Amino acid sequence: MYFDGAARQDGAGAGVVFVTPQNHLMPYAFTLTQLCTNNMAEYQALILGLQMAIEIGVRDMDIYGDSELVVNQVLGEYEVKKEDLIPYHQWALQLLNQLDDIHVGHVPRSANKLADALANLAATLALGVEEFMKVPGCNRWAVSLLEGE
Repeated sequence: MYFDGAARQDGAGAGVVFVTPQNHLMPYAFTLTQLCTNNMAEYQALILGLQMAIEIGVRDMDIYGDSELVVNQVLGEYEVKKEDLIPYHQWALQLLNQLDDIHVGHVPRSANKLADALANLAATLALGVEEFMKVPGCNRWAVSLLEGE
């Protein structure tokens, strides 16, 4: 699972991408209903992904995020100093404890492009609390190249 959060002045979003053992991608984007800091959005993305994994019965998982702060706080390498992050940290640890075999690791942003794009898309769309939108993604070229041109 890859996760990422994005926070702006006018909206926040979370992106979660599950990669199956067969290398199929399952991307999800969430518009967060309250304004928050970027670190809160990162935690929200992690928590949403963990909740989804638990709901569908995943017990073993590799988890990657590009937030060095969040990853290292979850691993216990960094102390959670900001009071507003403590509840997110505690909730994430409770969810992680429900899984059997996990690996949490930091990846550079370049290795987390899809989750980053989903988080930014969700933050940009800033849907209302009860709104839902399905956005399909397709690989396509609109104009076919003509031979000889």
